[in-house]
Amino acid sequence: MEKTRAIFERWIILEADLVEKFGKKPNMEAILFLIGMNEYRGRIPKIKFSKEQKQDLMHVAVCTLLAQDGYYQLEGYDDEGWPHFRQLKHVETDQDTLMAQDALLKEYILEYFGIE
Repeated sequence: MEKTRAIFERWIILEADLVEKFGKKPNMEAILFLIGMNEYRGRIPKIKFSKEQKQDLMHVAVCTLLAQDGYYQLEGYDDEGWPHFRQLKHVETDQDTLMAQDALLKEYILEYFGIE
């Protein structure tokens, strides 16, 4: 319970920081998109990303975050700057663990942004 409260309090700090930088409160997808863009080594297009590219960027973010705990390993970047990962461990996806996964993902996001 105390760990959950600590994550919640740190999450509020992260949201406040992002509101200050971007002018509005981001949801989880927007935060994952930001992380994905940060990890993408290619040229950021002057036009908007397609829906598929946005999903790819969020996938890059999830892989990057889960790599912190050994679920994925970065293998390198392709010619367009997209990172490629290799899955090392299976990630549980059953309904009972969705809330736990959300909390874990938030914890990884907080670590990524250095919110202690």
